[in-house]
Amino acid sequence: MQMNRIKSIDFARGLVMIIMALDHTRDLLHVDSLTQDPTNLATTSPVLFFTRWITHFCAPSFVFLSGVSAYLSFKNRGDIRESRRFLLKRGLWLIILEFTVVNFFLWCDIHFRTLIFEVIAAIGCGFIILSLLYRVSPKIAGIAGLVIIFGHDLLPAALLPANPVLRFFASLLVGMGAFRLTPHLLLVIAYPVLPWLGIMLAGFGCGRLFELPAGSRKKVFGRIGGAALVLFILLRAINVYGNPEPWSVQKNAVFTFLSFINYSKYPPSLCFALVTLGGLLLLLAFAEGWKNKFTETVSVYGKTPLFYFLIHLGVIHSIMFIMVFAQGYHPADLVFGPLKCGRPAAGSGITLPFVYMVWLGVVALMYPLCSWYGRYKTSHPGKKWLRYL
Repeated sequence: MQMNRIKSIDFARGLVMIIMALDHTRDLLHVDSLTQDPTNLATTSPVLFFTRWITHFCAPSFVFLSGVSAYLSFKNRGDIRESRRFLLKRGLWLIILEFTVVNFFLWCDIHFRTLIFEVIAAIGCGFIILSLLYRVSPKIAGIAGLVIIFGHDLLPAALLPANPVLRFFASLLVGMGAFRLTPHLLLVIAYPVLPWLGIMLAGFGCGRLFELPAGSRKKVFGRIGGAALVLFILLRAINVYGNPEPWSVQKNAVFTFLSFINYSKYPPSLCFALVTLGGLLLLLAFAEGWKNKFTETVSVYGKTPLFYFLIHLGVIHSIMFIMVFAQGYHPADLVFGPLKCGRPAAGSGITLPFVYMVWLGVVALMYPLCSWYGRYKTSHPGKKWLRYL
């Protein structure tokens, strides 16, 4: 059975993908990105902070909507076993992509001295686990996801042992970690499986809401999204649970507010999940029934998420090399190795206004590419490999 596309999903996913490109552009091109944490209140500026903060919405939106898509796949295909096999193969494919194409575009290191486990691999692991839970009802899966989201902040401190082997598996499951597998190979776990699985299961459980009429789900999404944001404010005001670092009064009101909304993504805290998923649900509610040239343009990106993700990384990294050579550096100045992306250690880069200009240029460049690929994919339904890209 052919799955009908839900326009609000395409729009929401497209919008967060556009925002995602801003983070990668800043990370690879900004003059201070190699030395400064944009969320460190001691050194950041409000503009730099929000440039990073707004991109926090991207990963949880991708993971949540992947769970929704998995539910819709089960529902529309009719053949549960076929859907299970598809999710299993797609999950394995995403993990392979993460450690090959994605890692190469991130580091541009032909020796692959850094392997980083990020959002693509986390989604892949989530798909594999969902393929094994195909007999579990969406309601139970959604409840399990909420239990993980609300409770996993209790786990990392208790489940990261000193033994390196046990610590590796504990980090893979609940926390972050960096492990030197060989003298020249570093494995970084940035997206532990369990907390991101909770977000995917929540999306899978919410998949049923997309079967409601557009007007009804608009109201439901608005209420749930609003409730999530209110709960975040309450938890953050109490300042006891929901985020590893409590907020504190800063040098002025602006920075105190930044401290209040400065929640942890690595791994995703409860406060992080409440704001980002609450914001996503409000965006979905807002997008229901809204159709114009803007939504149609943004949706082009949302219909080709993996294609966009892979190509835009290569484009931005290529621009980084052009920038470095234009600033007078030479191939011998490029720095590769563990956690090195090729940029010289210091001196290279562009200021934030130029980062925004490059970002808009990348987004504009990706539009005709995504439009072409979307048309090609739609006009070639018989090519099964297109389902994996």
